[in-house]
Amino acid sequence: MLNNDVLRSLRYTLKVNEFELAHIVKMGGGDVTQAEINTYIKKEDEPGFIKCPQNVLAHFLNGLIYFKRGRDESRPALVADLPTNNVVLKKLRVAFELKDTDFLEMLKAGGFNVSKSELSALFRKEGHENYKVCGDQFLRQVLKALAFRERGEARAE
Repeated sequence: MLNNDVLRSLRYTLKVNEFELAHIVKMGGGDVTQAEINTYIKKEDEPGFIKCPQNVLAHFLNGLIYFKRGRDESRPALVADLPTNNVVLKKLRVAFELKDTDFLEMLKAGGFNVSKSELSALFRKEGHENYKVCGDQFLRQVLKALAFRERGEARAE
């Protein structure tokens, strides 16, 4: 899944503008301007589209945790992990304080059924015997379900 898609989806979920997105990236230790953010949230077929770099999304995800939960100065700074789909899921779980049951309920409400064991495999450490790579479709469903949950909108059936 393109980093741009994740950024655009979370922008919608959070109801924030480009200035606030840039601020969230800076909270996570990155350095980006509002003009750069504007190019990252454009769709691929729009003029001025630029692919969002991995490090920008990584800093955005860390900044999202600080934005939603606040920074705990007694803890070490978050590491800007390479943002694979599994890392994105993990960072979303922390930022929005989601439990396994929250994920399962959100996805079920969207007509996307997954078992608890399938879900837990996505959160395992890479290299673990039960680790499973998170696919683009699954991440899209999570982002869509999260948007509905956070925005409080009714789902279209």
